Amino acid sequence: MALEEYNRKRDFRKTPEPAGRVRKHAPIVPLSFVVQKHAASRLHYDFRLELNGVLLSWAIPKGPSLDPGEKRLAVHVEDHPLDYGGFEGVIPKGQYGGGTVLLWDRGTWTPEVPDPEAAYRKGALKFRLGIIGRPRQFAIFLRQLFLGGCHRVFLFGIRQQQ
Repeated sequence: MALEEYNRKRDFRKTPEPAGRVRKHAPIVPLSFVVQKHAASRLHYDFRLELNGVLLSWAIPKGPSLDPGEKRLAVHVEDHPLDYGGFEGVIPKGQYGGGTVLLWDRGTWTPEVPDPEAAYRKGALKFRLGIIGRPRQFAIFLRQLFLGGCHRVFLFGIRQQQ
């Protein structure tokens, strides 16, 4: 998705969010992930995975779950710049996503497949989150559903490592 959509939706003269640019570099494993609590028009959590110089992004209305049997709806949204991974602040009312953004969790992720880009395109990206003290395995399964113009996906917890 690159960052055209991200930049189009924002007025950087009015919002403190970082301007978007793709950072191309050799993939370094582990890659970064971030979860941000976003009190916009509706409270939700944004889950972001670094891949191809951007943060792939999903809005999770009920927040992420660590219960492997629980499915959570995640709506794929526009890619975000890597600099957004450290963003906390207030997006002004009237701007896209207006509301408070807080860092809720962050760390690294490691693909559990040889080609994460291909797995993502196929809709079955499996990965391990490196959360200090509690590593977990997850997978994103893309469901090719287009409801209300939004591409919807589910984020599934796979299992907790003992």
